Amino acid sequence: MIPEKYAEKVYAGFLGMNVGIRLGAPLEPAEWTYERILQVHGEIKGYVKDYTMFSADDDANGPIFFIRALYDDAYNREMQADDVGKAWLNYCREGIGMIWWGGEDVSTEHRAYLNLKRGIKAPESGSVEQNGIVLAEQIGGQIFIDTWGLMFPDNIEKAAHYAEMAASVSHDKEGLYGARFMAAAIAKAYSAKSVDETIDAGLSMIPADSTYAKVVHAVLDFHKQNPNDFRACRQYLEDEWGYDKYPGICHIIPNAGVCILALVYGEGDFARTIEIATMCSWDTDCNAGNVGTITGVLGGIDSIPAHYREPINDCIVASSVSGYLNILDIPTFSAELALLGYKMAGETPPEKLVDKVKPGEVFFDFEMPGSTHGFKMDRAFKAFLRHSDQVGDGSLEVIIDRMFEGDQAKIFYKPFYRREEFYDEKYKPTFAPTAYSGQQVSVDIYLDKMQGSGIFITPYIRNTYSKECVKLEEIELNNQAWNHIQFTLPNTEGAMIDEIGYILESPSILLERAFGSVFLKNFHIHGKAEYSIDFSKQVIEYRCVTPFAHQNGQWLLSDHKMKCICEDNCSSYTGNYYTKDAILEAEIQAITGGSHNLIFRAQGTQRHYLVGFDGDGKVSLLLNDFGYQRLATVPFEWNAGKNYCFKVEFKKSSIRFFIDDQLVIEHEDHQLSSGMVGIGCLDKGETDIFSFHVKEIN
Repeated sequence: MIPEKYAEKVYAGFLGMNVGIRLGAPLEPAEWTYERILQVHGEIKGYVKDYTMFSADDDANGPIFFIRALYDDAYNREMQADDVGKAWLNYCREGIGMIWWGGEDVSTEHRAYLNLKRGIKAPESGSVEQNGIVLAEQIGGQIFIDTWGLMFPDNIEKAAHYAEMAASVSHDKEGLYGARFMAAAIAKAYSAKSVDETIDAGLSMIPADSTYAKVVHAVLDFHKQNPNDFRACRQYLEDEWGYDKYPGICHIIPNAGVCILALVYGEGDFARTIEIATMCSWDTDCNAGNVGTITGVLGGIDSIPAHYREPINDCIVASSVSGYLNILDIPTFSAELALLGYKMAGETPPEKLVDKVKPGEVFFDFEMPGSTHGFKMDRAFKAFLRHSDQVGDGSLEVIIDRMFEGDQAKIFYKPFYRREEFYDEKYKPTFAPTAYSGQQVSVDIYLDKMQGSGIFITPYIRNTYSKECVKLEEIELNNQAWNHIQFTLPNTEGAMIDEIGYILESPSILLERAFGSVFLKNFHIHGKAEYSIDFSKQVIEYRCVTPFAHQNGQWLLSDHKMKCICEDNCSSYTGNYYTKDAILEAEIQAITGGSHNLIFRAQGTQRHYLVGFDGDGKVSLLLNDFGYQRLATVPFEWNAGKNYCFKVEFKKSSIRFFIDDQLVIEHEDHQLSSGMVGIGCLDKGETDIFSFHVKEIN
């Protein structure tokens, strides 16, 4: 049975995982030995690096995207390991982002991906027989499984089973035991009263004679004899269970010991647990992430201290092939995960929870405890943000601190990110905006003014190319009342929008400066988009042309166009992942080769439609569903070096393709109903793309 406050516990667990990852990530490299961490940082009590935005991390990528097997393949049946293997192939871009591409003889995940690509399905793709015992038992078996534990509250058998299936894509033996252990411990944390209960649950799901169980018991026994000195236990692990005894880059067994050490010496305290996991070195982000999930669920959202929570600001980024899905709002994702939990349990979710999730739209109700949904403010001196329970069931409060004429402050949401906002290249996130020209933005704002003249709100957006703010009509807020404010996102003429928000001002005089609060609720971006991508306003960041994510090939910017150089098969994706019906237009020139296509309704690198030139004198509509199928082919004489205007109109099952306004293909197909848009080539060649325009239709 789904427990009370389930969604809130999911939120605490997923947030706890990300806090642990962020704390541990800077100290993960091998240079940061246990001794070096102690020498430089001593007793860690907070983040050791102050990121503006924390870049993508494989420890978060996997838990976010591998569960999409439940949406894509196992949506109406029991999941199989191969379903998760398909998610790997569909959401990873080969050689970049998502997982650690450390070489197929070094990185277990790299080897597993190549196995899948070669047609070796899960669980064989992760087996000892395919990869050898060393690769099979590296740490990845347990670092991608947190979300499986979160979606099966108190059902440790089911959590362990699903985690094992997911882990078997890339791991085997002790690697699978680690997956089962961690997922069961997370699932048990919903009802447990202590960390001991979560550890017992994990042990009950793995063989008693496994090495994993032995290292768990070894740490527990040491703790009984030395309950106050985690550093002594860390030395014991180094001596008896260290990296020198378990080959590979980061074997699961020593790190399992650190996780248990952190849990028992942390005594259920969230902060202390992730701090100990980080101070123990080895695979710090993985270990702190796993124990952060367990203790996050165990202690609930209030157990996560503000100094760990506030820098994350409810927002993380990922590095899948979908730039749209890579911008992740933690409360919304937690609600999605909770809905999966209700579905897997066969229970009806609360209507209020269902209303929080609107695929293809941005919707923030600020009802999760302490939630901010990533909203930011530019001038904390005159106004500052915090979550509030004063109005309704939760809201975002903006406290106006003695504002007078000439002062202003911006409150905003970021629907798009640029490389300059990150400190590192780590897992190379790519972004497609979560909001576009033509869409509607609405919000409810309550004004509680204590003194001063009127409070005015001016909706605005920021153009990421020019960095200019485009202001809309100024509105005076009614005091002691809810004000519903709505506006249309303006045309940015081929540039992306990277801020959507409100400028706060007051004409108050110096002697009676404005003081009070405004409360935001039900921030919503929705409706049909229409936008262009002007390549003269784009840049190459994280090895991709903004706002695209590329799978193979060379993608360049040159003379106001995007150039694709393909050696075999390559593709590029952008747009709202949930786009259903639209008109996609692009001006293209085939330089060399015979395959030059528009991509639409793309649900990943392995699921999408393509339409365009398909060899000399031919045009085809193709479906890629883990293999290509030609749905329609017609004769059409086309010439290399000539510009053509491609247009595909897709509405429900109807697909119509035009070249220079001539209808070339008309076909009915219902297999894919929504997805991204882009460009694709199926063999060696070169293509220039001069324009790209998307118009969503009813």
